[in-house]
Amino acid sequence: MEINVNFLDNLRLEAKFDDFTVITDQPIRYKGDGSAPSPFDYFLASSALCAAYFVRVYCKARDIPTHNIRLSQNNIIDPDNRYNQIFKIQVELPEDISEKDRQGILRSIDRCTVKKVVQTGPEFQIETVENLAEDAQALLMVQPDSEHRTFIEGKDLPLEQTIANMTGLLADLGMKIEIASWRNIVPHVWSLHIRDAASPMCFTNGKGATKEAALCSALGEFLERLNCNFFYNDQYFGEEIANSDFVHYPNERWFAPGSEDELPAGILDDHTRAIYDPDGELRGSNLIDTNSGRADRGICSLPFVRRSDGEVVYFPSNLIENLYLSNGMSAGNTLAEAEVQCLSEIFERAVKKEIIEQEIALPDVPREVLAQYPDIVEAVAALEQQGFPILVKDASLGGRFPVMCVTLMNPRTGGVFASFGAHSSFHVALERSLTELMQGRSFEGLNDVPPPTFSSEAVTEPNNYVEHFIDSTGVVSWRFFSAKADYQFVEWGFSGEHADSNETEADRLFGTLEALGKEVYVAVYEDLGAPTCRILVPGYSEVYPAEDLVWDNTNKALDYREDILNLHSLSDAQLEDLVVRLEESQIDNYETIITLIGVEFDENTVWGQLTVLELKLLICLALQWHEEALDLVEMFLQYNDNTVERGLFYQAVNAVLEVVLDEELALDDYLANFRRMFGKETMEAVVGSVDGSVRFHGLTPTNMQLEGLDKHLRLIESYKKLHAARAAKMAG
Repeated sequence: MEINVNFLDNLRLEAKFDDFTVITDQPIRYKGDGSAPSPFDYFLASSALCAAYFVRVYCKARDIPTHNIRLSQNNIIDPDNRYNQIFKIQVELPEDISEKDRQGILRSIDRCTVKKVVQTGPEFQIETVENLAEDAQALLMVQPDSEHRTFIEGKDLPLEQTIANMTGLLADLGMKIEIASWRNIVPHVWSLHIRDAASPMCFTNGKGATKEAALCSALGEFLERLNCNFFYNDQYFGEEIANSDFVHYPNERWFAPGSEDELPAGILDDHTRAIYDPDGELRGSNLIDTNSGRADRGICSLPFVRRSDGEVVYFPSNLIENLYLSNGMSAGNTLAEAEVQCLSEIFERAVKKEIIEQEIALPDVPREVLAQYPDIVEAVAALEQQGFPILVKDASLGGRFPVMCVTLMNPRTGGVFASFGAHSSFHVALERSLTELMQGRSFEGLNDVPPPTFSSEAVTEPNNYVEHFIDSTGVVSWRFFSAKADYQFVEWGFSGEHADSNETEADRLFGTLEALGKEVYVAVYEDLGAPTCRILVPGYSEVYPAEDLVWDNTNKALDYREDILNLHSLSDAQLEDLVVRLEESQIDNYETIITLIGVEFDENTVWGQLTVLELKLLICLALQWHEEALDLVEMFLQYNDNTVERGLFYQAVNAVLEVVLDEELALDDYLANFRRMFGKETMEAVVGSVDGSVRFHGLTPTNMQLEGLDKHLRLIESYKKLHAARAAKMAG
């Protein structure tokens, strides 16, 4: 994690990281002002807080209340060496906690991350650099040599060379990549989280059987998402990019809808129109891209090559971002390597969807077959020793598809987690299933997976597949666990000693899609230096249903974005129009404004927590619509998951509205005790909100230039690096 420090007045310092700011000072006796804790005080507090966090996680997973648990830490200093200290952590537990849980809580404290880092002894490297912003990737850069060349199945270059190439490309783009976390809690299962230090919203996760393989996975995913613009899906690019010669790619084309908003002739083809617009409801306005919002330019469309005949077909960027998410994109050392990875993931997700929705019972992988892969056996044994039964299953549906499945059962919670992996190699597909299972997860994190069900409606519900796609935490049918499998086990894969080339495997996988009667469309992106492909298989690889283009399109943001960003400068008539449109739109009251308009706010602000319901409530207060505001505030309080502070603010609003709307009550009679209950400052904001003198309490003013929205501006700056690289490539 990158932490940037600014020097303030006297001895005050400011540390900025992610969306947080920490202020430190020194005591007056050390010439400071005593206005904030010292850096060392924060260090001491971090270990106590970290220990308490692990206690909380342990107790929460077992429904143990923590209100009677107390924890403290004292640091005992050696009088002869003040750098030699004992951190004494004490925990007071209620008498009714069992001995087993007492020992479990102590073990959880022992896992404190701060404690482990201190005990290991971090290495400090101190140096000067010419420019902090340009100093990138020192931890990631490796110098491959002839003695360190690790080849793994499926990669066309050694891992060391792959890491060097990918980090070099990112450095050339001006991306400073940092490793935020590593996990290796099971043998031969590594995962990590990397992100852009300047824009942490741009992040990826990697997984692999070794540390180097996991890093390659994360870097490859980072490059694929840059090349395919996935980090910026649904996000507003800002006025500068929206008015550029191109918005997404130099080879994009814009098509004007017909006079009655019909689809223009230049987009899609007969095959895809039958899939995306079977009832003729899709209109041109449904396909205006969310990122630019330039309806006047038409429908921004991207070229894909139809594999059956080599013809170019233009797909609206809006359609791709709405239906496909990250499915069907990959980067590699070579284009063929990227294609194999991309096609494998398409099969993995399509087969997974079929298995879950049709409640298919899969065959177990026989022990003698599993024994051929000792690293897998060791990792599975480690999970089972932790109390998680593991099922290793063949998900190839009779040898037709290159897919495997590893399923974890959690007897503590009754939950199950079915993890799928795919590759032309049986071994690689099995390894991916296992590493996907534990990617970024702790043992405690496995307590959040849902229990299986016999309800077919629950597993076939469309959003269940979306949950499986996003993080594999959707619901699985109990029928999946039947000992009577619907298919025979097939030891599919390669019969020879070595795998075929990636070119051969890509052709084989494309051939499987052709045999299924699927039309395939491919776009290749190499402007950023890494061969990347995006593959669309209409009617097969979508994540969301095609009807979302009409009924739940992300470009609904265009109807509200400008008004919401200019909220503080709208007239009463404009506010009334906005709230009426929001009400008539039937948009979910609990959809966040971040999601609605495609603009990122700091999640620790009121804007960052704001929902459609709360926005309507604030507008009603500004318009002095007290009865409507009372109805909305009651809804807010009933289902509030906002901050405690915001909840108390609306409790006070509710009380004041009740008084104001009752002709027999006088507000002055209650203000003294309202102030005692909610505080003077809160009541000033509440009374002002109700009488109209305070408008949109907690929402700082902004505008279409995104003034003050640093988080989103950092995201746009990240995108501008790609945009500039593409423009330079086009000019060169």
